[in-house]
Amino acid sequence: MKLSDFDFDLPEDLIATRPASPRSAARLLVATPDQLTDGHMADLVDLLQPGDRLVLNDTKVIPARLSGLRHRDTAQGKMAAKVEVTLLDPKADGSWSALLKPLKKVKLGEVVVFSEALSAELVAVADGQGQLRFNLTGDDFDAALNAAGAMPLPPYIAAKRSADDQDKEDYQTVWARHSGAVAAPTASLHFDQALLAALSAKGVQFTYVTLHVGAGTFLPVKVEDVTSHKMHAEWGRVSPQAAAEIAATKAAGGRVIPVGTTALRLIESAARSGAVQPWEGETDIFIYPGFTFHAADALMTNFHLPKSTLLMLISALMGQERVREIYDHAVKSGYRFFSYGDGSLLLPQETNTVQK
Repeated sequence: MKLSDFDFDLPEDLIATRPASPRSAARLLVATPDQLTDGHMADLVDLLQPGDRLVLNDTKVIPARLSGLRHRDTAQGKMAAKVEVTLLDPKADGSWSALLKPLKKVKLGEVVVFSEALSAELVAVADGQGQLRFNLTGDDFDAALNAAGAMPLPPYIAAKRSADDQDKEDYQTVWARHSGAVAAPTASLHFDQALLAALSAKGVQFTYVTLHVGAGTFLPVKVEDVTSHKMHAEWGRVSPQAAAEIAATKAAGGRVIPVGTTALRLIESAARSGAVQPWEGETDIFIYPGFTFHAADALMTNFHLPKSTLLMLISALMGQERVREIYDHAVKSGYRFFSYGDGSLLLPQETNTVQK
């Protein structure tokens, strides 16, 4: 299975740099094995059925991009140097792994000051990353980080524009609850409270799980034989309640539909025994064609990067040839791609069920 099997041409102007407004106004491509239907996110109320269960990732994106100053006494006096920091993962001891630019200009034990309230000491360096210990913890840290930090927009957006205050709202789901992600579960960004209420009134049910999306989600695949690719690990949790809700939906004949590849990867990590079990820990599950799904019956997701692990995941669900057809249609129809782009509803087991 070659990396080139997952390539496609994407016009630059289809990469979205801002989301649709309102959120539910985004376009929605509905794909079954033999049908493609163009619509909008608001159509979900008609497309989903009573008893269906949407699995939602309730991770909360932190404003993980920080700009600070490192101060050092020199023969010429006190000198300051700018340091850019991107937080990656929280550690058990409360410190954070982070990317520092320039890392080589910061010594162990030196402090980087981000604001009057927030600073951090470099306590370790390994594998091109630094480990930072902040001067604040808990709610005080969250408040200071929110004031000093910027949202960690994906590289393909950050290359076009800087993050701003609007991104603190746009790049966060309306149900975000547990802080720790440095990238958003972007399929979930299409939902607003009005759409959630309409779906609930229809009889669609919701289950919340947590997967803290890491910066590794944007790392490219560098091996030609994709089966040898090693995924980054991300922390997640499926509570006993969530596992029971998914089991009840399965038993009742309803569909379990993760919203986003992060939610899908998490519940499939928890279902390697054949059924979703309560689960907590780090997962590096890699889903590519040939994978056996035990939890997900369908998937809501955005449109992904060429040669990405996410494209491989949806190819495992829908088939490689079908995904090529879906993406060819999406490009020709002008769908907006990537984190702030439009969405798709992928239904691998249904035929002739989508009516417009």
